[in-house]
Amino acid sequence: MFHRLLLAAGLAVVLASPARAASPDEIAALRAEFDRKFQSLQADYEARLKVLESRVQTAEIKADNAQQDAAANASPPPVSSNAFNPDISLILQGAYIDRAGGERPITGFMPAGEHAHGERGFTLDHTEVVASANVDPYSRAFVNLALADEEVEVEEAWFQSLRLGHGLTVKGGRFRSGIGYQNEKHPHAWDFADNNLMYSALFGEALKQDGVQVRWLAPTELFLELGAEVAKGQFFPGSDGGADKNGAGAWAAFAHVGGDVGIAHSWRAGVSYLRASPREREAFLDDINDFEALTAFSGRSSAWLADFVWKWAPDGNPRQRNFIFAAEYFDRDEDGDLLCQDDSAAGGACLGLTDRYDSAQSGGYVQAIYQFMPRWRTGLRYDRLDGGSVDLGANGAFFDSADFDPSRWSLMTDYSPSEFSRFRLQFARDKSFQDDPDNQVILQYIMSIGAHGAHKF
Repeated sequence: MFHRLLLAAGLAVVLASPARAASPDEIAALRAEFDRKFQSLQADYEARLKVLESRVQTAEIKADNAQQDAAANASPPPVSSNAFNPDISLILQGAYIDRAGGERPITGFMPAGEHAHGERGFTLDHTEVVASANVDPYSRAFVNLALADEEVEVEEAWFQSLRLGHGLTVKGGRFRSGIGYQNEKHPHAWDFADNNLMYSALFGEALKQDGVQVRWLAPTELFLELGAEVAKGQFFPGSDGGADKNGAGAWAAFAHVGGDVGIAHSWRAGVSYLRASPREREAFLDDINDFEALTAFSGRSSAWLADFVWKWAPDGNPRQRNFIFAAEYFDRDEDGDLLCQDDSAAGGACLGLTDRYDSAQSGGYVQAIYQFMPRWRTGLRYDRLDGGSVDLGANGAFFDSADFDPSRWSLMTDYSPSEFSRFRLQFARDKSFQDDPDNQVILQYIMSIGAHGAHKF
């Protein structure tokens, strides 16, 4: 830059000198010398600039590598002194129930699990003991035990990864499947005092898996989640017999998508698929002599589920008022062989015959929950199942065919004095048992003791 200014000053002096006028040749020579010097300086400047840029890039690469090496070799973050003291909570549930007595299985559907339908009067539902904690910076653990009289049942017991990155999460152990909308909710988190008919027909209460689940959350503005599960398959619609082998007896896949509409509305839609391979799955069916006949099914069970949820809260704040609409639908096919065990000596009609079994059934529910003021909610639910087609083969001679579509209306109102307690009154018109509709009244209480945030209402 200094040489450039010096040449320019010299040229100006020569051109402006009064001693004598510069000839055109001298002016041209000075201009040529100026251009040569300027180009030389410019080339030197650009060369030096490239050298500096190269040094900067090299320094940045070294710094990045050093940071990556430090992160890879770094020790895990320190664990606090109480990190191994898990959050523990106790869930109490009970009710007064006024409804028809006796076993009332859903007409036309295979009984799913061993869930009693005939409890009346004052009842104590199972109590849940829940413990959860971060094991270390890389995983967390969760255990849910259900206590009922003298029995203890492991509802869930799983670990979950925390730092896989890339939107991936892995869960292993016993867990509630991620299919559908309600399946992952425990009974104390249901919006009604009892289960909807869809889940009662499909799983009894909910689909549990002993296996591994992988979820992926897409890095998009629109919520998109994909998941897959492989499991032992000992729970309905699977069976203990079908799970007694190496490999998986059941698998499932699901996809959920959702988003916000303004600040007051949000939505989520999902589709799921379940496949199980039961072997000698036992179920009691009433035969033509009104005798409980023990049957055993072996074959294939597959089901598609679809769910949709819409939520509204004024200004995005659900504490004062909110509205939730939810709907789910399923379509299930089962085919294989059905054994009706020989119970003729006891008065039954079965003769120990094994023949084909093929069913195609569907159904679903819709419900709406409105919190019209703080602590108060009301809700309406409609359940309906399609008995579809059921082919019992030669065993069909021992059972009455049921051309019947079960349904039920439920209306509830609940009050939550705090986020850890709830009282609910529910009325239902139940038509899930053929030729015997029932008016049902349930007064329920739910209490959560402990600091486990997942069980706040």
